[in-house]
Amino acid sequence: MGDQTNKADHVSATDRAQSPAALAGMGIQFVAALLFFAYAGNWIDARLGSAPIALLLGVFVGGGGTFFLNYRRLMRRIEAAEQAAKRARDEQLS
Repeated sequence: MGDQTNKADHVSATDRAQSPAALAGMGIQFVAALLFFAYAGNWIDARLGSAPIALLLGVFVGGGGTFFLNYRRLMRRIEAAEQAAKRARDEQLS
């Protein structure tokens, strides 16, 4: 019975790392940040009259920053799933 619980924990950790809902949420977050920073850059350009400079800067900051944060989040989830799999293998060998 203890083995079934450990396997269930391992499966749930792996599923969380590759969950379509989690990945879709990251995509929505990426698009939302991109749109927000593009809008903010466009607003700054309208106020300062510096046509595409702030818009481009906003797009790169929003896209790059969100990509970096999502990459870190995904790597942590993958690492957690790998550690759970290693623990499950170690417990099976014991």
